[in-house]
Formats: sequence, structure tokens, C-alpha cells
Amino acid sequence: MKTRHKRIVLIVAALAILGGATALVLNALNSNIALYISPTDVVAGKAPEGKAFRIGGLVEKGTLKREADGVTMSFIVTDTDKSIPVRYKGILPDLFQEGKGVVAQGKLENGVFVASEVLAKHDENYMPPEAKKAVDDAHARGAAKAAEKAAKDGAAPQGGKPQ
Repeated sequence: MKTRHKRIVLIVAALAILGGATALVLNALNSNIALYISPTDVVAGKAPEGKAFRIGGLVEKGTLKREADGVTMSFIVTDTDKSIPVRYKGILPDLFQEGKGVVAQGKLENGVFVASEVLAKHDENYMPPEAKKAVDDAHARGAAKAAEKAAKDGAAPQGGKPQ
């Protein structure tokens, strides 16, 4: 082969190797992405089938239970509008408590979120931005429903006088 042909073959081979490496990296990154979905969206059927995602919210008080195997824990996560049952096999973080914020990563199986990782919030005031938005949205929906009900019933809105 001439020098020119060798150079072309070398460039094509280098581009093919670079393209293959880029495809492998993008595939690895794509498989590690876990989207955040609120419990309200999970209940509404917006959760991806068979793919890992994250949910966040508050652990409902009185729902934390240890299953018979002694390692699996079950509890309910809520955004104050909708709730989703969660099952986790492993040791929960030290900061994990009922009534406190939590983010769990896993998959939805038969209506139960099976978590592979559970993260407790850092301190009393911290909540992940996505979880805070979901809780705030749920509060707003609840307040709107209460105002509509009060208007239908002819009752005074909270803190106000009857109209």
C-alpha cells in the first residue's frame, strides 16, 4: 500500500475506535441516570416501567415496619397529596425517621416501590429541591380543593369572613 492509503486506513480506524468508545461512554452514562418522580406522579402512572428512578417526600408517621426477615423495612413516602409504599432491604441511614424527608432510588414493582438506595435528609431544614417542589405543589392543590369546598359549602375561608 502507498503511504496515502495507509494514512486513510489509520484515520478511518481511529475514527471507528473513537466512535465506539463514545458510544460505550454514553450508554454507561444513560444507564446510570435516575429521574426524580414525585409520589403523585407515580400514582398517576408517570413512572417509567422497569427503569430505576427516584422518589422523594416525607415518611408517613406510623408506617415504618420491619418485615419477618429482620432486614427488610417497609414504609410509606408521601408528598402530602399522594402516597407510595416503599420496601427496602438493608440498613436505613442514621438520620432516617418517620415524619422526616427521604429520597429513595429503585423500581416500581406491582404498585410497591422497591428501593435499592435510601437517603435521609441532612438536617431539620433540608429537603431536595425536587421533593420540596412536589410537597409545595401538593399543598397548593390541597389548599385549592379546600377553598373550592368551602365556597360550595358557603363556609368562610380560613382566616377570613363569610362573603
